[in-house]
Amino acid sequence: MEKTKTILKAWPLHLTLLAVVLLCEQINTIKIPVGNASIMFLPLLYAMVIGLALYLIKPVKWINDESSKTANSFVTLGISVFIAKIAVNSGAAIMTIVRSGYVLPLVLQEFGNLGTILVALPIALLFGFKREAVGMTHSIAREPNVAYIAQRYGLDSPEGRGVITVYTVGTVIGTIFMNLLVSLLAGLNLLHPYALAMACGVGSGSMMAASSAPLLAMFAEGTTEYTMVSSLAGLSNTFSTADGILMTIFIGLPLCNWLYKVLYPVIGAGRKEKNA
Repeated sequence: MEKTKTILKAWPLHLTLLAVVLLCEQINTIKIPVGNASIMFLPLLYAMVIGLALYLIKPVKWINDESSKTANSFVTLGISVFIAKIAVNSGAAIMTIVRSGYVLPLVLQEFGNLGTILVALPIALLFGFKREAVGMTHSIAREPNVAYIAQRYGLDSPEGRGVITVYTVGTVIGTIFMNLLVSLLAGLNLLHPYALAMACGVGSGSMMAASSAPLLAMFAEGTTEYTMVSSLAGLSNTFSTADGILMTIFIGLPLCNWLYKVLYPVIGAGRKEKNA
């Protein structure tokens, strides 16, 4: 009851955020041509930037630390609805994925995501992060992973702060990086467009859209190649989202926690404390 009163009391915050969302949806996607490709800026990016600016500048009194804590309660709620939608879509697409004949590559790409832990975690520890490094590096840190970390540790925990940091950076920089990377690889013509399309599905809708755009631009709309690139990118993203969270629960997070225990005393802040 007390929590409900706190939420209702913050109605100016809710109206402000609604206005931000409507504004960002009205702006829609902005594309900036770069050679044969284009950089895409999505409404989600504008919303995060405007929200951050409102918090830092504080043009109105109801955007403050207290309202930030209130908004945290809605992160898990909003993501839970999104996860339910993904679960329904993933279940409906299972037979389509099986019939596509690309099941094995789609499964194996998740092990590539796990492999980044071996590189990212040591680097995070060298930069002085502690348990935040686990939240940062256990996965690609998209919506399902944020929801799982929120349920397991809480978003106010070091792990929660870590996963939110990477989620934010991924939204702001990840879409641009993926778009430019796929544009470069497509231009080099070293890999088949279908292989690149499957690689676009990392478990993030915005990254998938941004990275598949230069591939779709290579073919006329309505052609077999255009349809295959679009389908493979979408299937790959659906599959990555569906089995990615299972990889996180059973392999990724346990591996990250074990590696943290092994490396933290050696290369992390624990070494500095011991030598002090």
